[in-house]
Amino acid sequence: MKKKGSLLVILTLLTLLLSGCTDELIVLNPKGPAAEMLSETIIFSVLMMAGVLVVVFTLFTIILVKYRASNSSPDYEPPHDEGSLKLEITWTLIPIIIVTILSVVTVKTTVAVEKPPAGYENQKPMIIYASSSNYKWHFSYPEQGIETVNYLNIPTGQNIEFRLYSYGPITSFWIPQLGGQKYAMSDMVTKLNLVADTPGSMMGKNSNFSGRGFAKMEFEVLAMSPGEFDEWVNDVKKTAPPLTEERFDELLKIEFPGRESYTSTHLEFRPAPEDHSSHFKKPGQKDEEQPSNNDNHEGHGEENNQETEVEDHSNH
Repeated sequence: MKKKGSLLVILTLLTLLLSGCTDELIVLNPKGPAAEMLSETIIFSVLMMAGVLVVVFTLFTIILVKYRASNSSPDYEPPHDEGSLKLEITWTLIPIIIVTILSVVTVKTTVAVEKPPAGYENQKPMIIYASSSNYKWHFSYPEQGIETVNYLNIPTGQNIEFRLYSYGPITSFWIPQLGGQKYAMSDMVTKLNLVADTPGSMMGKNSNFSGRGFAKMEFEVLAMSPGEFDEWVNDVKKTAPPLTEERFDELLKIEFPGRESYTSTHLEFRPAPEDHSSHFKKPGQKDEEQPSNNDNHEGHGEENNQETEVEDHSNH
């Protein structure tokens, strides 16, 4: 027993000492209002659960000490009790109250982070399309007319509306110091509003397993002042090449490209799913091939006999 007790003490000390070797918990180092709200919710939940543990272990210790066998006479027999209604109600209500409090706080936070952060409700958002493909990220800035691969620059104090989708399996766009994650899927666009209120470099990543290259789907997020952001945009426009459809098709096949910049976006020739959800026909497919009732289209004349070639977007 003494050896086991000594081993337990040693393991406890090693755990406390080695805990200082871990990296900083970036989710508890927020650099935006959404991440700050999530961080406060996490801390509140941990403190609530820690309080429960303190009460449980305190009562456990008291009961072990007070009602231990050596603390009573050899002929002691505990009384036979049928139960206490008050105690039953008490230890049933306490968990209900704790779960209710945690649920209300979590739901309020979840609803709040889905909207533009407080103070930015009336600000026109800056739109950035973030799309994933084959273990990399494409960031399209339609308002600035530029695109980057595997790195993201944003201005501080600006509500950024990320529009997320994927050119492959489901991924999850996550910048821990700015907010929570949201899924990027191939057939729809999801939206995420984030604001950086502190300049600096942050890490972004894919938090949903999507294949063998999943661990390398990290990108740098650099928050800079609006003036510095405008200078960077102008520099990209002066130095980067345009993004052609041929080059974009090559990028979709490359698994681990480096950081790249372009003076145009792939949205011009390969729009996001929300921009072409009404296109269902294959290239060269005739109108007659679509299910229709000819009796209801007699007034359309020759329009029903024309061939239309519509870009195939089914891979989105």
